[in-house]
Parts: sequence; structure tokens; C-alpha cells
Amino acid sequence: MLHRWLDRHAARTPDRVALRHGAEAITYAGLAAQAAALAGGLGARGIGRGDRVAFLGLNHPAQLVLLAACARLGAILVPLNWRLAAPELRFMLEDSGARLLFALPEHLALAEAALPPACALLAPAAPPTGPAPPALGEAGDALLLIYTSGTTGRPKGAVLDQRALLANALNGRRLHALGPADRVLTVLPMFHVGGLNIQTVPALLAGATVLLHPRFEPDAFFDTLAAERPTLTLLVPAVMQALVAHPRWKTADLSCLRAIGAGSSDVPLPLIEAFQARGVPVQQVYGATETSPIALYQSVAEAMAHPGSIGRPAALCDCRVVDAAGRPLPPGEAGEIEVRGPNVMRGYWKAPEATAAALRQGWFRTGDVGIRDAAGRFWFTDRLKHLIISGGENIYPAEVERVLREAPGVAEGAVCGRPDLRWGEVPVALVVPGEGFDPDAVLRFFEGRLARFKHPRAVIAVPSLPRTALGKVQVEALRAMAAGAHS
Repeated sequence: MLHRWLDRHAARTPDRVALRHGAEAITYAGLAAQAAALAGGLGARGIGRGDRVAFLGLNHPAQLVLLAACARLGAILVPLNWRLAAPELRFMLEDSGARLLFALPEHLALAEAALPPACALLAPAAPPTGPAPPALGEAGDALLLIYTSGTTGRPKGAVLDQRALLANALNGRRLHALGPADRVLTVLPMFHVGGLNIQTVPALLAGATVLLHPRFEPDAFFDTLAAERPTLTLLVPAVMQALVAHPRWKTADLSCLRAIGAGSSDVPLPLIEAFQARGVPVQQVYGATETSPIALYQSVAEAMAHPGSIGRPAALCDCRVVDAAGRPLPPGEAGEIEVRGPNVMRGYWKAPEATAAALRQGWFRTGDVGIRDAAGRFWFTDRLKHLIISGGENIYPAEVERVLREAPGVAEGAVCGRPDLRWGEVPVALVVPGEGFDPDAVLRFFEGRLARFKHPRAVIAVPSLPRTALGKVQVEALRAMAAGAHS
């Protein structure tokens, strides 16, 4: 498991740098020692197998130390999205039953506003420490509880056990051909499985060095390329677009990168071509929070030869395309992508009905539509769920609509995604006006109720919402209306 891998690297290569974070360099011996001491401190506070401990903050070594400490104890880490509003975070803390919340200084006020009475607040700068306890965590112990928005508008916690993280890390090592000589640049947030599990944790299990940025900043990215010469990094389309549009793009030396991973949403071909024209293969990675997330990926050769494909099944999982009844479809026919393997979640936290709906005879139903071609490559075509992906962040219309319904002057309303050059998509609200309707007041109503990235970018007044004969809102017609109002 993760803590055992760190202990082995600490014994074999104690002086190799595991993490660089600003001016701080942590060796494998240092990382293992910090994790063991934190596990001792947590154990002294009564944290043991199955207990939940949350983390709120930008990317920081403290989160990875906490992950390893939880793995040692058999406890569960709950990474929290610092972009969320306090009521959203409070729901996750209460739902998970987190006993402790570690919050970095820049998010301390947010943490205090979100903190339930039963949860204690701690500072990672002064963590509890104690003698290293026995390594109790085993393969079957849950290790990560990561909340992902649901179509009901309430987030669900996907439970990933230590076995899932190990299988995913082995898939990641195969995907990136990771080895001890690699330097992996992490700029995506580690409260997502993408930023945490596609490259970062696999790199640590491979004995490589992780160059950890608090968050994505284009100039810091280019500075690190020049100074640290990373060999790999993981990006989302919004980040790729920001780099390609930056004044330093044309002169930056990208030769240190043997590839970049890309995912979280459909990656536009012009962005793939922009990187590959500079000699950097763009390996698409497909998956979900519930699959840890690596399920499908491209090899470097296929990334160059077949841009746009989402690849082939990872080494330790199976993928297939099925019809509505779950029957496998032949190549060339579109259907839902399903995933099976040790990397798949054990279920949703305290949500047996949602778990039963998502897992069918051992297969995770992704809700995404794809095609498998005759050569065995998969291609993403559409989403069954009406998910909006804006700058790599998942936004579910139902969650936004719950707030919209309470806004003043809204008789009826619905939310959909509208194409956006910078973010890929942005949420917009279509509203049937009621008494006192004011579009600006509706937008202001979202302040403090939802994370800012979920706020509608526009409120469009319409005479009625397009509905089916059964009364359901027709999402495609809604999107067409939103696009037409923008043109």
C-alpha cells in the first residue's frame, strides 16, 4: 500500500527528492518520516481504521503526507474543493462524518465558516505528531472519500479503497512509463482524482520527483519548464488554452516534456495539434472519480497517430460499450461506456440506491456515450448526464437549479451549458420571469450559496421552457435557445 511503498523508497533511496514545493524539498526519507509521525499524532487523537479526516487548501505537501498517514492507519482522507462555498463544504463534512479538518492558512476563514460542531479544525503547519504506530492499513481499507456532484444536485462521496489506488497507480505507471528519473509537474488541484491520482501518486510509487505547484499559473509553469525540466505533466483543456495563448508559448522550450496527459473533458483537436506541433504528444486519459480515475488512455504512439481517441483500456481494468440493457455492442455502434476492475470504487458513501444504480453486475456505468472502433480504440461522443464541464470543473445543472428556483422574480428556470472559447462551457440560466424579475438580482442571489465557478454567466428571459410531453425539460432545445441568445 502507499505507506509501505514510501517506506521502501525511504529505505532504498532516502536522499532522493520526493516533493518540491516552492523552495521546499522533501526527500523520500523525510516524507516517510513525516507521514509516520502524523499517523502517530492522529492515532493519539483517536483516529483509526475507517475514521474520516478532511483537507482544505491549495496543492501542498501536507495533503500527501496526510494521505500516507491515513493509509498507515486505515483511515479515510476527504479532500475538499476550496472553490466551494461554506454551505457546500459543511454538507460534505457532515455527510462524511469527518472528525478532523486540516485547513491551510489561506482557507482558514472558509474552514471556520463550514465547520460542523463535531469536527475539530487543525493547521497543517503544526500537525499532531507522535511515535510511528504499526502499519495497520490494508488493501481492503477505504482510503479516499471524494465528493462528486450528482444528477440530483447533491454531491455523492465515491469511496476508493487502498487496492483501488494501488491498481490506479500501476495503471498510471504503465500509461506514462514512469520511473525514478522522472520529474512530474503537478498544477491541477489535488482535491480531484485527476490532479491527485493520474500522475502525482503514481510518481511517488515509482520513486520519481513531484514538482508541486499550489495552483496553475502560466508564468510559474513556464518558469518551471526552464528551471526544473519536468518530463511529464497533466493538463485540462482550459489550462492548455491558457498556455497556448500566452506570450511565452512560442519561445518556451518544451523539449523536456516527453508527453502531457490530458483529460477531464473532451479535448479539442486544435489544442492537441498545438502541442503536438511543438513535438509534445498529448495522451488522452479517460475516467471518472469512481474509477480512481484511469480507465482508458492513449499510448504515446497512438496519441500522435490517432488524436482525438480516448485510447484503450488500462492494464488493470476492462472497458466496454453497451446498450441500454447492458448488452455489449459491436465495434462502430455508440453506447454507454462501462468500466470494471480493482480501480473502481466500492460504492457511494451512505448511498446504497445510488451505488446500485451506478454498479451493474460489477461494471461501473459512466453515463458517457462512446464508440469502440475495429482496432479496439475508444472514442468519446456524448454524455448521457447533462454535465457541464467548465475549465475542468464539473457542474451539474440540477445543483444550480436548486438555488435558481429560490431566486427572486423567477417563475421557472433551467440551467444548461453554453460553449465558451476560454472555459469550454459555462453555465447559463434560462428563466421564465415572474413578478419583480431582475437578471442582475438573480445573478447576485448565487453569491455565497454556490462556488463562483457554478454561478450562471448569464440569465436569459424566455416565455416558456421547452418540455417533453411528460413535462421534462428538453436539454438540447434549451442549449439551442441559450446559444441563439448569445449569437
